[in-house]
Amino acid sequence: MIRSLFIACSLLIVTPVLAEGLLAEEAVIDDATMQRVYDELQTPHKVGRVLTPGEGEYYDCPNVFRHNGRWWMVFVSIKELVGYETRLAVSDDLLHWEVVGTTLGFREEGWDRWQADGSIALMDPAWGGSYELSQHDGKYWMSYFGGDKQGYETDPLSIGMAWSEDPTHAGEWNRLVENPVMRPGDDDARDFERATLYKSHIFRDPAESLGAPFVMFYNGKQKGGWVERIGVAVSDDLVHWRRDGEGPVIDNGKGISGDPQLIRMDDLWVMPYFGAGWKPRAFDTFAVSRDLMHWTKWEGPHLIEPTEAFDETFAHKPWMIKHNGVVYHFYCSVGEGVRAIALATSEELSAK
Repeated sequence: MIRSLFIACSLLIVTPVLAEGLLAEEAVIDDATMQRVYDELQTPHKVGRVLTPGEGEYYDCPNVFRHNGRWWMVFVSIKELVGYETRLAVSDDLLHWEVVGTTLGFREEGWDRWQADGSIALMDPAWGGSYELSQHDGKYWMSYFGGDKQGYETDPLSIGMAWSEDPTHAGEWNRLVENPVMRPGDDDARDFERATLYKSHIFRDPAESLGAPFVMFYNGKQKGGWVERIGVAVSDDLVHWRRDGEGPVIDNGKGISGDPQLIRMDDLWVMPYFGAGWKPRAFDTFAVSRDLMHWTKWEGPHLIEPTEAFDETFAHKPWMIKHNGVVYHFYCSVGEGVRAIALATSEELSAK
C-alpha cells in the first residue's frame, strides 16, 4: 500500500514535467518550415539609402505602415549624440520618402526628457496584408523607450505609451500620464531586463494566445555585462502591462538580440530581429513560433548583412512587409560615416 501511494505521488510529480517537455518538443518548428520562411523573406536586391540624415544627425529604427492610401514611416533621429526623437516620413511608392515632422521630441522636464524612441502599435501583422493600424479606445497608439539622460541610449531607459487621433499627425503625440508603463526596476522585471528596456513592438492578438488581447515583444539589457535578450509582456488596455514567462523568449547567450517585429504568416508567427556581438558585425535574422512563447531560431544565412559601402559597418534593425508580391526589408544601415534608413527588396527596384 505504501509503495503504491509512493508511485502514485511520483506520477503526480513527474507527469507535468514530462508533459511540459513534450509540449516544448512539439513546439519546435521543423527544418522544412524554417527554410520555407527564410525563402519567403528573401530580399537580395539592395536599393540603398531611402532616408539620409543631415550633418551630425543619425537615423535609426524604421517602422512602416499604411494609412489613407499612403505609406508612412515612424523612425528616430539622434543629433549630435544628444538623444532620440521620433520622426514621421511619408511615401507613395515605398521607395521615395519625405520627412514631415516630429511626433515625440525633447521635453523641458520629465522621465523621458532626452530620449523618446517610438514604435508604431497595432499594425495589421498579416504577411501581405493591409499594414493598416487599428484603434483602441478610439485612438492610435505608439510605444516608445525613453530616458532623462543625454547621449546614445544612456541607461536607464523605460517604456512609455503615446496616442493620437491621427497617426499621420506630424506634431507631438499625447504621452500617457501613467508613463512609464514598464521600468527595469519593476517588481516583476526579470534578470535579463533589470538595467534598461529598449525597442518594443505591440500588436493585437485576437486569439489571446497569452491570455490578453495586446502583446508586446521588446529587448532588455541585464545588469553587469552587456547582453540584450527579447521578452514578452501582455496587457488588457495598453496601459497596464504584465510580464509573461519566467525569462526571455530569444536568448543568444551574448551580444544583442533586439528590435523584434511580429509577422503573421499563415499559421505561423515570424519574428525578424537583429543580432550583434554573438556573430560578426550586426545583421538581421528571424525566429518562428506557433504559440508566441516557444520560438525556433533560424541558424542559416542572415536576412541582411553588411555587403555594400553604405552598410559596410552595420546592416540591422528590420521592418519587413510584402506588398503587391514584393518583399520590402527596411533597415538601419551604417557605412561611410552615415547612419541612415536603407531598403532591400525581393525584386530589383530603383529609388532613382
